[in-house]
Amino acid sequence: MRARSIATATATALALVAARDLVQKKHALLRNFPVIGHARYLLETIGPELRQYIVTSNDEERPFSRDQRTWIYASAKGENNYFGFGTDNDVEHMQGHAYLKQRTFAGALPDAHDPQAPLPSAKVLGGPRGRAKAFRPASVVNISAMSFGSLSGAAITALNKGAALAGTMQNTGEGGLSPYHRNGGDLVLQIGTSYFGCRNKDGSFNIDKLKDVVAGAPVKAIEIKLSQGAKPGLGGMLPGAKVTPEIAEIRGIPLGKDCASPSRHTAFSDVDSMLDFVELLATETGLPVGVKSAVGEMEFWQELATLMARGDRGVDFVTIDGGEGGTGAAPLTFSDSVSLPFRMGFSRVYGAFAELGLTDDLTFIGSGKLGLPENAAVAFALGADMINVAREAMLSIGCIQAQKCHTDKCPTGIATQNPWLARGLDPTSKATRAAVYLRTLRKELIKVSAAVGVAHPALITATDIEIMNGDYEARTLAGVYGYKDGWGELGPHLAEEITALLTTKPAAVKKPTV
Repeated sequence: MRARSIATATATALALVAARDLVQKKHALLRNFPVIGHARYLLETIGPELRQYIVTSNDEERPFSRDQRTWIYASAKGENNYFGFGTDNDVEHMQGHAYLKQRTFAGALPDAHDPQAPLPSAKVLGGPRGRAKAFRPASVVNISAMSFGSLSGAAITALNKGAALAGTMQNTGEGGLSPYHRNGGDLVLQIGTSYFGCRNKDGSFNIDKLKDVVAGAPVKAIEIKLSQGAKPGLGGMLPGAKVTPEIAEIRGIPLGKDCASPSRHTAFSDVDSMLDFVELLATETGLPVGVKSAVGEMEFWQELATLMARGDRGVDFVTIDGGEGGTGAAPLTFSDSVSLPFRMGFSRVYGAFAELGLTDDLTFIGSGKLGLPENAAVAFALGADMINVAREAMLSIGCIQAQKCHTDKCPTGIATQNPWLARGLDPTSKATRAAVYLRTLRKELIKVSAAVGVAHPALITATDIEIMNGDYEARTLAGVYGYKDGWGELGPHLAEEITALLTTKPAAVKKPTV
């Protein structure tokens, strides 16, 4: 009887589903194939999981392959991150794949087994322009801009604590400086077009509020966001339903009301007025000030370099975000087809400054899938002085690449404001994993540098790396991107200084307390 009741109930339920499918007009597939048509939508829903864990090979998945994710997970857990039995890449046919050319003999080099793996910047941030609070960043690897609101409070807390443990900096993102950013890690305060946390009621910029924010937190530098790789040229809209009391207070916006982020700044309107704004921020705070942007047309960068060549005004750093960057949800067209990929965009911007002999006068920061040693090495060879990691940092604290960031349904509690999902993320344990990942990446960069025969990744040159063209041939990085002699390299005094800093015992860099 029990079995018959279950069968009857099941048949009734299926009949009701079939009836609904036949009369609904939203899905033609279900009208034509009632009940069984739902299998298609189920498979579509779990498609990413099927591809991620079953269908694709170790190197096919995007944006991060299984091998790449495995390396990050193992590194973050302090486990064995080696791979056995050789590469499974088709090495002579992988278009765009980079190969470093190791040197047979090299001099004394830093110890890659140091548990902290200190790896300071080769440049003093803000030093060339004489900023009052210029400093040498203790780590060339730092955490990229991700706002509270986009990420949960637990995720921001974990990343900030991890930054403190690893001796790195964390970029706040444009969403303002939240309480979750105040867990010991040094900060880069990002200012976007909405001036969250330092704005008037009408949305305009307020310098006094900025000074208050800076005075009350360990802010080491200020970054003006012009655009980002995920959605360059777009503004945004934060729906009123998501403007909670906490977010309203942090961002300085009305509770429960829609908040539009314009696509352009209102505090300046061109390169000339932007430099005035930069100097205002630097003068009032004493901090190094830079800009972050994806790369599209080059007129902006050429004008910026030309004005800086006059010597009286300038940015202290530029952060170049590759078009493949992805922590911001975006329309598919913008995600896939707007702004240049990192290598192409960075090399063009670097060239604009190199033509005028300015590359030693500012710090170049790269972002866009650079949290893997080989990608980072290419960035340094092109002239980057530091790199920022975002999605790799998310992976280190538990992200499974579910690609649900834009739905507020992140299953690991990272990219969500859902309290139930966020509670699954323990900030303390994940902070340790973030720190171990960041340290491991630095160690790998020391090892890669040593293989090339230099003490620091910023000393890797564009002739030390070759890029496969997919047809049994390769060209040097310099040849691919049109670099002239000396481009991508530090000036002699900077190279000597950083080499001495890393090879002198005892180490001249103060290690952060763990």
